[in-house]
Amino acid sequence: MSTELENIDILEKFKEMAESEDSSSLKDFLDNQNISDVAEIVSDMPDYECQIISNLSIHRAVSTFKILDFPTQKRIIQALSPTKAAELLNALPADDRTSFLEDLPSEAVKELIKALDPEERKITLSLLGYPEGSVGRLMTPDYIAVQKDWTIRQVIRHIRSVGRDSETIDVIYVVDEHGVFIDDIRIREIILADPDKKIEEVIDNRYIALHVDDDQEVANQAFKMNNRVALPVLDSHNVLLGIVTIDDVLWVASEEFSEDIQKIGGTEALDAPYLEISFFKLIKKRAGWLIILFLGEMFTATAMAYFNDEINKATILAIFVPLIMSSGGNSGSQASTLIIQAMAVGEVTLLDWWRVIRRELFSGLMLGSILGFIGFVRIFVWHLLMARGVIKDLYGEHWFLIAITVGFSLIGVVLWGTLSGSMLPIVLKKLGADPAASSAPFVATLVDVTGLVIYFSVATVVMRGVLL
Repeated sequence: MSTELENIDILEKFKEMAESEDSSSLKDFLDNQNISDVAEIVSDMPDYECQIISNLSIHRAVSTFKILDFPTQKRIIQALSPTKAAELLNALPADDRTSFLEDLPSEAVKELIKALDPEERKITLSLLGYPEGSVGRLMTPDYIAVQKDWTIRQVIRHIRSVGRDSETIDVIYVVDEHGVFIDDIRIREIILADPDKKIEEVIDNRYIALHVDDDQEVANQAFKMNNRVALPVLDSHNVLLGIVTIDDVLWVASEEFSEDIQKIGGTEALDAPYLEISFFKLIKKRAGWLIILFLGEMFTATAMAYFNDEINKATILAIFVPLIMSSGGNSGSQASTLIIQAMAVGEVTLLDWWRVIRRELFSGLMLGSILGFIGFVRIFVWHLLMARGVIKDLYGEHWFLIAITVGFSLIGVVLWGTLSGSMLPIVLKKLGADPAASSAPFVATLVDVTGLVIYFSVATVVMRGVLL
């Protein structure tokens, strides 16, 4: 990857050549750059993006196009001549082409599919036929398959013959005459084996495979747990349909991580980069959650109104309302974020709900006790300073009861916050919803309302007959 100064130098040289209209020099210049550097030029100089792709060899154009963001890909395809766009789409690996097409409007997809070669069109339509978010959308049919009765010598000859068109040759797949999957074997084992040995003598029939209808998250976990560069994709009859490679899974994981972060922040997932998405679409993505959270906070006002008599009798209680609400919301947001992240990486499953609630029960009690102790000490120290005339009297003769109320309220509110924040993602997952929807603002709003109820309930019990 170029340094910042080198990148500036590359951009200046490129602009000079592009403006000189010397096509031959421009092609030579681009061919001498790393693919990642070419992609950076495209990103930094959008006015020339179509010219860049047009001046690359088709192989390098495909490699560059694959790593660009979707809005840039869309602009390039729209700006290219029909012939060049068709050439680029036909040369794209089937999985990358499917990933690009599935984000386009249906009318645009129909027109672009018409430009594909018959065989590529058939493959693309097949992949687009699988459910969105499934492994079927990720897989590529470009793999190397051999039969178990072939010798190593035959396999190597076959790899040399068709390997150039394969997504990867790191793993070779063994099938029977009907295409039923038998096993996979790493290229290293083939290279090191005796040329006269048969494949069936080398395989061990121990493999990891994905089902075509599996969720893409299943593929992510499979790669993570098994340290593989590619995995076979099978149908319900064990027929090998394609393979999924690690680069596709990493791309999906990156997109899902971005979506989860956005949802945790209390907004709908953006379907384009922040600076690329239209202003009104951005407002639409954010307004929905804000309205829901605002309506939720209205219950806070209702709760305050319900305890209006208590507040009028002991106005000192109102001072600590923001403290109580923020502590409960913060603890809930903490727990929610931790559980969402743990579920995303497979550390926590639905079956672990009891372990989670037990852990958060003790965590909530401990954290609440710490904050409750600090709250009690704060009131105690203020009372001592008041007794010495350093500061104005604020709590009066009933400072101890107020300190007890704040201390125990914090224990209850923080405990409730941690339990709510940890259980909400699990409940949503059980109901088939996205756990990330239990965003930090949503949990905070929920705990704000219940926190007020806990606070004034404790105050009613502790101060009954004294201030209330």
